[in-house]
Amino acid sequence: MRCPFCGNLDDRVIDSRMSKEGDVIRRRRECLRCERRFTSYERIEENLPMVIKKDNRREPYDRHKVITGLKKACEKRPISTETLESIADNIERNLLDMGLKEVSSTMIGEEVMKALKELDKVAYVRFASVYREFKDINEFLEEVKNLFDTDASKSSLKNIER
Repeated sequence: MRCPFCGNLDDRVIDSRMSKEGDVIRRRRECLRCERRFTSYERIEENLPMVIKKDNRREPYDRHKVITGLKKACEKRPISTETLESIADNIERNLLDMGLKEVSSTMIGEEVMKALKELDKVAYVRFASVYREFKDINEFLEEVKNLFDTDASKSSLKNIER
């Protein structure tokens, strides 16, 4: 593994830990030249589908783009990086389970929105405002209203169940 600080290829593994799901191994490493420590992640390379963009271009699925979008939506919110990684893991698992060779970027975006809606309403609205490309404030307000209407109907169902 190349040291991100000095570029040396010699290092030693200090600690290895497996994720809860068992699909990722986290390794703490120490460079033998500069003695700085860094972390690497090992995961199985899987054949994820090609993503069909809105303009019909095709590009390989990029986990980094999903994580970046989640981080932007959850900025300054009390949400851990592990939670965002878990959301990305679930999206990837769903894509693999479908067994498709191609999937639309819209479908991935909807999966992200569904996860954020359950996780954090503010993050959901932030992501939706960019993803849905609202034309004006009325479209944005309608989305927020629908979010509150959904929450209100869920809470009234809970009150009925009690």
